[in-house]
Amino acid sequence: MIVDDVNYNSPWATPGLSVEVTFLSDSKPHLGFALLLAMTMALGPLALDTYLPAFPAMALSLGTQVHQIALSISIYVFTLAFGQLVAGPLADRFGRAAVMLSGLSLFGLASFCIWRFQHYEALIALRALQAFGAGWAMVCVPALVRDRLSGREAAKFFSLIGLIMVAAPALAPSLGSLLLEAFGWPSIFVFLGAYALLLVLLLKAVIFRGQSTRPQGPHLSLWQRYGAVLATRPALRFMWLQALAFSVMMLFITHSSFIYQEHFGVSPGLFALLFGANIVLMLVMNLTNRRLLNHFEPQQILRWTLSLQALGIVLLILVMAFKPQLWLFLPAMMLTVGALGAITPNIQACYMDYFHEHGATAAALMGAVQFSIAGALSGLSSLLPESVSAIVLAQAVCSALCLVLIWTRKNAQAA
Repeated sequence: MIVDDVNYNSPWATPGLSVEVTFLSDSKPHLGFALLLAMTMALGPLALDTYLPAFPAMALSLGTQVHQIALSISIYVFTLAFGQLVAGPLADRFGRAAVMLSGLSLFGLASFCIWRFQHYEALIALRALQAFGAGWAMVCVPALVRDRLSGREAAKFFSLIGLIMVAAPALAPSLGSLLLEAFGWPSIFVFLGAYALLLVLLLKAVIFRGQSTRPQGPHLSLWQRYGAVLATRPALRFMWLQALAFSVMMLFITHSSFIYQEHFGVSPGLFALLFGANIVLMLVMNLTNRRLLNHFEPQQILRWTLSLQALGIVLLILVMAFKPQLWLFLPAMMLTVGALGAITPNIQACYMDYFHEHGATAAALMGAVQFSIAGALSGLSSLLPESVSAIVLAQAVCSALCLVLIWTRKNAQAA
């Protein structure tokens, strides 16, 4: 299937590029660009999930407790949101390349510093610096897609990116567990730093080859750009949907070590496998979504998949209420997390379709709202009673709000 049969001299709307790209869904260039963008987006799950199995070892090494190490997740998510808010207007003004590559370099530097300075206070500060750089890199990805695609084709490409990067959350805990056992927990951050620097080289050589350093966009202030995005009211519903649906997964990620290792009593190695199992259905949903997009609009699929996520949470509530056993809990959580495989690409496509201009600023606002709300909820969830049921009920609140947003009469007609 042809997505775009035109050759572009400046692919991905990044002025100054000299590489020609034919946008064919089955072509190697198409998959190559998707792979690099997916690898960039994978910074999120890699930075969040790779060190999860190391929490007990890190707490022991740094002289603190596991829940204090878990605080670094919330700090990372909050700062990621702030980094995107700063980077979005800059990427619209000065181009994607300078912002994206600078962010990756900062992420890599912070990662190596965590390896060198093994103190709890340094961990917290450097995780914030890591997140700030990651925000600069990740905010450019939706903007690059929107520069060329819209509607169903954008949803398919976002789904392709999701399909490629689904391996990151599935493999990250296992990779972290292997590095932990072989070299100790600091090696996890050496890996993250090397990964970021590899991305710098690949992006510069492939996507941003010949990139001009001159300003690329109109000279508008940060407030003017954000004002234009906020004035596009129909798009804002999708921003809130993304924040709430993502919060469902973030609540699980934040407490996954407690759920599996403490509540159900599994080993670090088995924890990595169980965590990865939650991503299996995400892959299935992503593949299914790509096929459904041949017949249905992204908004229609979004309503169905958000309802499917809610069903998974209902099953989790029933399991914890009547038969709280791991073999029943796992498939219900797989359904809850896995639904995001189809939810996220459709939300991104629906939202970004409104922004032919100010794409990076729009992506920044969406990312900032998504990560700040998810970070706040994951942080506040530490105040809940220390039980799996309390965590599931917090997920249920987020899912219920999603259903209200997508299924109310006015919104359903708009979709």
